[in-house]
Amino acid sequence: MNTNIDRVWARLQCSPFRMKFHLNAKDRAYFDNKGTDVILSHARDFIEARLAPPVPANDGKQTPMRGHPVFVAQHATATCCRGCLAKWHGIAQGKALNEEEKRYIISVIARWLQAETQP
Repeated sequence: MNTNIDRVWARLQCSPFRMKFHLNAKDRAYFDNKGTDVILSHARDFIEARLAPPVPANDGKQTPMRGHPVFVAQHATATCCRGCLAKWHGIAQGKALNEEEKRYIISVIARWLQAETQP
């Protein structure tokens, strides 16, 4: 696992696809209303249900492109599916995510959300 968030972050900033993601007004209002702690709690739930299994259901298509700030953040940070986790973050496919990997994914999502919601 490549846990150097700064190095991955720099690579993500060079990807036109990843850089096109931003919170829309509805997602931003939801984020502002719920707050970081609640949103990251949702992220933990999504990671557990959609990414943590060794072979997630519908892998590669399990994360919607919009509808929740975390979904947008996952696409922006390449934490949306096991293929992207392997390619961008060095987290191997075919095995259940461990607690360290889950915490790492949450920290990457949190960093993007913080950058996206700063005034």
